[in-house]
Amino acid sequence: MRILTIVGNRPQFIKAAAVSGVLRRRHEEVLLHTGQHHDDNLSRIFFAQLGLAEPERRLEIAGGSNTSQTARMLAALEPILAETDPRAVLVYGDTNSTLAGGLAAAQAGVPVIHVEAGMRSFDRSMPEETNRVLTDHLSSLLLCSSQTAAQNLAAESAHGSAVVVGDVMVDVALRWQPAARADRSLPERYGVQPGSYLLASAHRAGNVDVPQRLEELVELIEAMPLPVLFPVHPRTRARLRETGLDDRLAADPHVTLTEPLGYAEFTTLLCHSRAVLTDSGGVQKEAYLAGVPCITLRPNTEWVETVRSGWNTLVDLDAQAALAALDAAPPAGERPPLYGDGKAAERCVEAIEAWDARSAATVAA
Repeated sequence: MRILTIVGNRPQFIKAAAVSGVLRRRHEEVLLHTGQHHDDNLSRIFFAQLGLAEPERRLEIAGGSNTSQTARMLAALEPILAETDPRAVLVYGDTNSTLAGGLAAAQAGVPVIHVEAGMRSFDRSMPEETNRVLTDHLSSLLLCSSQTAAQNLAAESAHGSAVVVGDVMVDVALRWQPAARADRSLPERYGVQPGSYLLASAHRAGNVDVPQRLEELVELIEAMPLPVLFPVHPRTRARLRETGLDDRLAADPHVTLTEPLGYAEFTTLLCHSRAVLTDSGGVQKEAYLAGVPCITLRPNTEWVETVRSGWNTLVDLDAQAALAALDAAPPAGERPPLYGDGKAAERCVEAIEAWDARSAATVAA
């Protein structure tokens, strides 16, 4: 079976690193990188560190509005689909690359497989929510991280076959966290002490593209009582420079700005942090898996289980709410395995094989 896998950003590289190896041992995979994340610190380093195969195809499509970027991807994918003739197209998550891959495949009559299907923030102002909802309703096979995700799909009457496989990011996290916890020297190289600093990440358009909200983000970081280590996404870096807020943060002695980090470095710093400040869905999950409290800089999240468990607090950009969340003690006792046992990639491939067998039997009948 030939599968065309489409990826384009950091979380998708991590997820593909879990699934691709299993898939390639049993089938033929053609890996396509759209170029949505083209910066080496957000792209090439992840392939190298995670052992993900070099893409067979690259589109080098980055920048522009969501609409123009998606349109350019659609135009580029059409001839590749015709040339590679895949049994299915596999997409991950909720980016423009996800929607473009799903829509191009559906228009070409190629079945779509969506990993991380069914996640919902129920905020249609987020481009990511639009991407994930539309992709789900284009998909023939919906691979879900949790039972909540499967219930969301059932409530929407999604026509594809939904299977709860767990979260493939758990597979990668469980593989990397022991070494990350053992490395106590990396935080010190950044001038912070293990357990005594906050790790921050912010990149969502709703936070960084609106000047007033970007200033509120900066004020929240400045209000934190602990040192803040802030690897800055290229998009965020550009907005900070445009508004002059980069100089303000750089002048704050308790804030350390860095370039974006590879998976190994980020995971190590995450595991040794006191808490995480983020607007990233993936980082919310990574924090939960590491047993690190997460303070989410959004009013909502698709990873609702992390909030219900008490490990994630939604504060939007309210500095006082963030301070209160930081003061709260982490939940006592064992963290429940919300997103599986680290064998999600194997279940993904098994679900794809079962779907293929059912489809073949239906055609034969």
